[in-house]
This record gives sequence, structure tokens and C-alpha cells, in this order.
Amino acid sequence: MDDLEIFEEQLEAAGISTPQIHVLSLDDKRLSDHPHLHEVQSFMKQDVVHKSILGAVIGSVLSMMMILMTFSFELVSTSEGWMPIFFLSVVILGFSTWLGGFIGIQTPNYKFARFEKILAEDSHVFFVDLAPDQEKILEQILKLHPNLDRAGTEDGPPYWLVSLQIKVGMIRHS
Repeated sequence: MDDLEIFEEQLEAAGISTPQIHVLSLDDKRLSDHPHLHEVQSFMKQDVVHKSILGAVIGSVLSMMMILMTFSFELVSTSEGWMPIFFLSVVILGFSTWLGGFIGIQTPNYKFARFEKILAEDSHVFFVDLAPDQEKILEQILKLHPNLDRAGTEDGPPYWLVSLQIKVGMIRHS
């Protein structure tokens, strides 16, 4: 953890902002002993967002199928009309989204699944969300830390989201 703290300080000194840096660990107590390290938010450790979106997609498909079936069977010719059908569509969409989120709360984030073995070995995963022009900075600082092993590279959040996090962080800490 001490090496990671030094690594984070060097990244920040080189121009990579704090909201771009995250540490994923199963040892929350030990991580809290290093207040300078910024842990992955507990909300993001779960698969709530991904499963909620999946639930919303499924709910949308079910709602559309119900509306199409209602239209094709000409069930709206009753005195109630379309109102109950649209209301039921909204309920189906909302329930599917809620159910997806509920399942997601109980599921680890699918993007972190590949690190389960590393985390179980009492290691930690250090994430850095980089802008394209910051990759060289990371490579230079990584050379100073031979004890750190590269766990992988993948597309992170879109840069507009990272820049929004940076701006919100500046407001929050000013």
C-alpha cells in the first residue's frame, strides 16, 4: 500500500488528477489506513449500473411487445382506450429496471471479475483513467516502480466523463 501511495503521489505531481485514480482492494480496513489512496466507490464495486441498464432494455422490449400485441389484437377498441396499456408499459419498464438493479447490487461488477484471483491473494488493483495524451506519463512513472505488475489495459470511461469528474472534484475540494 505504501508503494501505491507513492505511485499515486507521483502521478498527481505529473498532472494526472485525483478523480482519474482508483484503488480496488478487498482489505477496506488497510486501505482506510492510507487516506491519500482513493478507493473504488463501493457502489461501483457492484454491478448495479450494468444490470439496471440491462433490465431497462429488457423492460423496453417487453413493453413494446405488449403495445404491439395490444394493437394487433385490437384490444384498444374498448372504452378505456390506450391509457391502461401505456400505464402497464411504464410499470413493466420500471419493474424490469428495478429488478436489474436489485440483481446488480448482489453481483460483483463484471469489469472487476477478472481481478478476483489477484484480490483474493491480498493484492490490490490500481486503476488510472487516462486521456490519450497522458499515456506516456504513466509509462515513465511505471518504470520507477518495478514491484508493480501490470494487470491489464482496457477502454475506460469516455474522456468527457473523466473531465466531468475532474471538474466536480475541483468544485468539491475548493
